[in-house]
Amino acid sequence: MDWDLLRYFLELARTGRLTAAARRLGVDHTTVSRRVQALEKKLGATLFVRTPSGMDLTEAGRILLPDAEAMEAAASRVRGQAEQPTNELNGVVRIGATEGFGSAILAPHLASFAAIHPHLTIDLLAVSAIVSISRREADIVISLERPQRGPFVVTKLCDYTLKLYGAKTYLANCPPLRSLHDLRHHSLIGYVDDLLFSKQLQFVNEIDPPERFTLRSTSVVAQLNATAAGGGLSVLPAFLADGDARLVPVLEQEVRFHRAFWMSMPEEVKQVPRIRKTWDYLREVIAAEHALLLGGRRC
Repeated sequence: MDWDLLRYFLELARTGRLTAAARRLGVDHTTVSRRVQALEKKLGATLFVRTPSGMDLTEAGRILLPDAEAMEAAASRVRGQAEQPTNELNGVVRIGATEGFGSAILAPHLASFAAIHPHLTIDLLAVSAIVSISRREADIVISLERPQRGPFVVTKLCDYTLKLYGAKTYLANCPPLRSLHDLRHHSLIGYVDDLLFSKQLQFVNEIDPPERFTLRSTSVVAQLNATAAGGGLSVLPAFLADGDARLVPVLEQEVRFHRAFWMSMPEEVKQVPRIRKTWDYLREVIAAEHALLLGGRRC
């Protein structure tokens, strides 16, 4: 079996789109199409069928998938053994994370990590969406929910705290806030319910509902900036909001949420030096940020 052709098959199977697979492989989408067609010709079977949502595996494709993944795992082990066991890491490590955590916590540390490894490139996907570990959209994924099944290495990375915040200018001119009941008389800023990518972001159900939302957004950074501009109150991660001089926490005893981040990677890449070193580094730096994540100050 030609491993080079199987690489294209695997990426298309995982992403479901020619353009997405091409981006992952660093080629043009027509190249992906040609390589998959070449594999189909060799096997004498159709592996994909085009649907409105993308490229879906046929029965022949589903049968081939586990064998292709086994070959991928073997190739990863060979690459891992061939890489330098020193600090000279090479290649690309792609990390998926939530927007706020990726931007505020991971980005500074990963920039420092890449600076001491000049042959290493870090792709940081800091997005308001799920980065799929099962589709191999990233080598390491940090998510709000623990992956339930699959050939993955999974660890609980950290806990973090969220509180209710308002701008100083807003609080100076708004009705008093003495209890949760008072929230009904305030405007809230939050997520778009039907576009939530995780049930862990459903905070409003745990407090008295407000009379109205001033603004709803899929972006936690947009929510923070709208809150700082005086648009209303919002539940924000302490690691984002506590460092913003425009904001102050309110009803701290009554409104405090705790969530966790989980880190995962495919089992077959755990021995690849650049990925293993990045994984270990992330665990170390996040442990050092423990106080900040829980709503305290950096040590």
